[in-house]
Amino acid sequence: MKIKLFRLNPVRIIILGFMLLILAGGILLALPVSSNSGQAVGFIDALYTSVCAVCVSGLVVVDTHTQWTLFGKIVLLILIQIGALGIMSLVTLFSMITRKQMGLRGRLMIQESTRDFSMKGIVNTFKIILGVTLGVEMIGACMLASRFIPLYGVWDGIGMSVFHAVSAFCNAGFDLFGTADAPFASLTPFQNQPFILLTVALLSLIGGLGFIVWMDLAGKRRLSKLNLHSKLVLITSGVLLAVGFLLFLLFEHDNPGTMGEMSWPLKLVHAFFQSAAPRSSGFNALATSELRDTSSFFLLLLMFIGGAPGSTAGGVKVTTLAVILLTMVSFVTGRDEVQVFDRRIGLRFIIRSITIFAVSFLVVIAGTLILLFNAEGSFLQVVFEVTSAFGTTGLSTGITPGLNTVSKCVLMVIMLIGRIGPFTAVLAFTSRYRKNNIYKYPEGDITVG
Repeated sequence: MKIKLFRLNPVRIIILGFMLLILAGGILLALPVSSNSGQAVGFIDALYTSVCAVCVSGLVVVDTHTQWTLFGKIVLLILIQIGALGIMSLVTLFSMITRKQMGLRGRLMIQESTRDFSMKGIVNTFKIILGVTLGVEMIGACMLASRFIPLYGVWDGIGMSVFHAVSAFCNAGFDLFGTADAPFASLTPFQNQPFILLTVALLSLIGGLGFIVWMDLAGKRRLSKLNLHSKLVLITSGVLLAVGFLLFLLFEHDNPGTMGEMSWPLKLVHAFFQSAAPRSSGFNALATSELRDTSSFFLLLLMFIGGAPGSTAGGVKVTTLAVILLTMVSFVTGRDEVQVFDRRIGLRFIIRSITIFAVSFLVVIAGTLILLFNAEGSFLQVVFEVTSAFGTTGLSTGITPGLNTVSKCVLMVIMLIGRIGPFTAVLAFTSRYRKNNIYKYPEGDITVG
């Protein structure tokens, strides 16, 4: 059966675009020129790394610095940038370069890719997103360069700064600090440098807020004038950041394997960093394998929640969590409607939030069962790995490099679902635009709880 592109809805075109980009990246990374050894890495590992880059997840099976050449690292950087902005960034850039007017289908795809509310000025909005992204990454690179240039020299320092600024803002978690003796180092070599840790944390937090919040903050002089989405994102993110900070400080302040030997000011920095990083950035400044089980479990919860819609972060998103919690509060208090900030949350948003949470939970359960069946590690290690893949976080307890081919394929699928969003993944196999029935069935009674 012949498939015509114009018959595909915007959701399917976006997913197809991601898959083609992943395949192209996998082919390039599988070339001998991409590998430091001069020998081609296996295609599965190359494809897996491409998925990690496009889905902005640092859950890699080979160390980025020791495995890839300059060519390979440039490929990864391009994949990360395109993957974070969404596949429609290419469409917009092509339209800008060729000065061709974008049609309705292209605008619909941008709307779906960015999770925007309306079609009004959507192309110009996307141009602003590109400008803000490059601007913030440039500022972050300059800040990191003030530390990396003295350590690595001018050119290597600039390269390291640009790579990690992009990786941090895009919440990718890729790093170039691994060595042959200490691969997958992430930011552990800089445990005693608060400036670097705070810069990376702030870049990832800004990237995790999403463009809707950026635009709203830029256009409003008072926080009280922000739209409901921005308020929920900022408040929920702030609460998660504060709670994470306090709990990590409580759980790890006396752990000799992590923060036990540090000064209190440094402990505060690491507690903040540990609270910010799991939301999707994937960097770690403490050995994840040395964390206490309570900390690992809380990390798992933060990875599952993720960042904001339309951002570079993964997970079920903070607005989904906020809507579900508000619905619970309304039910417990006997209210018929879900209300917040003098606004009513529509039933379709409540149903969508519950669907996203349920589908996400099922994806994590299915992935965990398959990896446990493959005997990839203990229960906590496996569920941590799967949740990290779904949240496109990239944190690992250390079992990633030893995964077999089946487990890698499972994580690739989970990372793609986490990147495009579970609701979008469901829509790819259903029709979003079906008309409502003109009749309704009689209501039935069931017992729940």
